[in-house]
Order: sequence, then structure tokens, then C-alpha cells
Amino acid sequence: MLGYVVRLLFTSYTLILIVRLVGSWFPAFARHPFMRFLSHYTDPYLNIFRRLIPPIGGVLDLSPILAFLGLQVLEYFLLTIIYKVFA
Repeated sequence: MLGYVVRLLFTSYTLILIVRLVGSWFPAFARHPFMRFLSHYTDPYLNIFRRLIPPIGGVLDLSPILAFLGLQVLEYFLLTIIYKVFA
């Protein structure tokens, strides 16, 4: 049960990141209140990786690749711990 909740949370945040990133490709949509809402919850996480890999040429942001990888690694470790402790 706990593993399911953890998986659901990580999947939800991954989907929020995807919507945020795709929405940022459209300037008119990027200023929408919904996108500002998503930015409020995703930018602090993305900024961690933006410090490691700054945007190339000021426009090509590769930090989301590391962000998705980081989410997957963290989810894997959390689920491994949960399944070992509660199995």
C-alpha cells in the first residue's frame, strides 16, 4: 500500500513536470495562471539541476533530463527501502 502511494506521488510529479516543460515551449501559454501554478511547484526542483547544467546558449535547458533521472533514482531507492522494511 505504501509502495503504491509512493509510486503514485512520483508519477504525478513526473506528469506535472512534463506539462510544465511542454507548456514552456508556448510563450502565450507560459503566462497562463495554471502554468504559473505549476512553475511554483516545479521550478525549485528544476533549479537544483539548473545550477549543475546551466542552459546552453541561454535557451536550451537540459536540466529536466537530470531532473527526471533524479526522480527515477529517488523513487527506486525509496521503493527498495519500503519493500525491504515492510516485506
